[in-house]
Amino acid sequence: MIRTLKILWRLMRGERLLYAGAIAAMVLSAITMFLPPLIARTAIDYVIVGKRLNAPGFIRDFVQWAGGRDLLVHNLWIASLAIVAISAISGVFAYLKGRWASIASETIARRLRNRLYDHLQHLPCSYHDKVDTGDLVQRCSSDVDTIRTFLASRVVEIGRGGIMLAVALPIMLAMNAWMAFLATMLLGPIIFFSIIFFVRIKNVFKQMRQAEGSMTATLQENLTGIRVVRAFARQDFECEKFAVKNALYRDRWRRLMHIMSWFWSLSSLLCMMQVGIVLLAGGYYVSRAKMTVGTFSAFFMFVNMYLWPLRRVGRIMADLGRSVVSISRVNDILDAKREDHEDGPAIIPHMTTPIRGQIVFENVSFSYDGHREVLRDVSFHVEPGQTLAILGPSGSGKTTLIYLLLRLYDYQKGSIRLDGKELRLLDRKFIRSQIGVVLQDPFLYSKSIRDNIKLGRSTAADKEMIKAASTAHVHAAIEDFDSGYDTIVGERGVTLSGGQRQRVALARAILKDPPILILDDALSNVDTRTENLILNTLKRDSPSDKRQRTTLVIAHRLSTLMAANKIIVLDAGRIVQSGTHEILLNQPGLYRRLWNVQSSLDEQLGRYAEQSDRTSDNEEYPDEY
Repeated sequence: MIRTLKILWRLMRGERLLYAGAIAAMVLSAITMFLPPLIARTAIDYVIVGKRLNAPGFIRDFVQWAGGRDLLVHNLWIASLAIVAISAISGVFAYLKGRWASIASETIARRLRNRLYDHLQHLPCSYHDKVDTGDLVQRCSSDVDTIRTFLASRVVEIGRGGIMLAVALPIMLAMNAWMAFLATMLLGPIIFFSIIFFVRIKNVFKQMRQAEGSMTATLQENLTGIRVVRAFARQDFECEKFAVKNALYRDRWRRLMHIMSWFWSLSSLLCMMQVGIVLLAGGYYVSRAKMTVGTFSAFFMFVNMYLWPLRRVGRIMADLGRSVVSISRVNDILDAKREDHEDGPAIIPHMTTPIRGQIVFENVSFSYDGHREVLRDVSFHVEPGQTLAILGPSGSGKTTLIYLLLRLYDYQKGSIRLDGKELRLLDRKFIRSQIGVVLQDPFLYSKSIRDNIKLGRSTAADKEMIKAASTAHVHAAIEDFDSGYDTIVGERGVTLSGGQRQRVALARAILKDPPILILDDALSNVDTRTENLILNTLKRDSPSDKRQRTTLVIAHRLSTLMAANKIIVLDAGRIVQSGTHEILLNQPGLYRRLWNVQSSLDEQLGRYAEQSDRTSDNEEYPDEY
């Protein structure tokens, strides 16, 4: 709890002055609220009943100077006007309290959302591998809103009931000590009951939040893969899966409402019992002439003024329980170590000159979970301007090599050097600024094609963008769209074909103009002819400053890899073969087996195409045959 309060205090940094003003306004509002009952008591006892004015000397002197009882008897509206004026002043203070607290809380919530979003952008991939996206969305939206609500109203309200009791108690003791005791005798049980309620509801609310996060994650996952669900006719299964998560959330929420219902009903009973005690005791004292009607009225109003705010302590405790859970969930994200904080102090500063593109892997081993090695003793080198082709079956570690080169993950053993400098000592942002990557399943934003291509270099001119699109052989397809480069693609680029998405992503990487270009099976959705055209254009075109571009190509079509300067073949995380196409073709091994299989398949497809052509010719010109 102390840790949560420290986090709250840190969150309020920059807005504490506003909160101090809100608290001061709340105190003034609470104090001024006690004046109307005292005015009402004076009007009843002194003006109407005619008893001696029981007030401090300076008040009695002021009343006598203003005209005394005779003036008030003939002008009772003065007391009413005073009550209205003081209530209006109290309302002004209450307004300032709400306004200042709301401004401060909204500012804190905005700053917290920005901080969370920024932090998530810099968390390592290993963190995102372990968490549900839906749960992260829940923490950055619903949990932050819970904190905002608590800061807007509950932080300032925490001391309101206590302040009102602290002001009312001396006044009541001065009027009638025994009655003051009776008017506060049930406060202890009410506060104790509120604390017990807080302890219980905190755990229940945590469970409810977890169930809500799980439900949101299921929904997000389903919407992301909605086409897969449709393709496999899994709608009923997905609906049942969501129904289970939804039912769990409902049960947790129902339990929360059950506990809150018990609290509100029992606390209302205790509060009404306290009011009943005041009514009974006050009626008894008035009937025995031990208390004036005005004093009894003031007591009754005082009890209602401090009792119900104290009862709200339970509600504040409930919201505090929610906020404690939400703060903990948000802080779990903020406590996660950022990618740039994982590096040691010996990081080579951010370099300003582009790299040449020399890549050296030396005895590199890597494991995602710390146990099973995905790469084992991998060694190879690529000179600037060369093309390295990487081949291997699924799960052999091809994409992992790319992840290590981008420092999305750090290797555990061995050495990776970029232009002779150890990779783990280079700034991650600098490394990624020097590498352009096109993945097999590229991600496009739901924006225009222009915005997606210029993502790599937003300052690029349209002429450069068109040149990059032409190099990727997608310019003609874009021009065929009604809006051309201003065409809005759907979420994740679903309105484009698979080949168009890959070529738009390739144009984005080309426009970035990087010294190193990585194609991770990036042309799998285009035909062989277009693929060869793209690769030949990439090889012919150099970066803007005429330096040579180093290219890493991952592909399953061996015809794509033939022109590479070097080919490495991975199997089970090891390099089993290395060399040029001619060398590997003359060696027994995985590469030659794959070449024979693909060549045989290409021959069969060619014969089938020839037969289809002859059949078409026969049908078109039957008289010639």
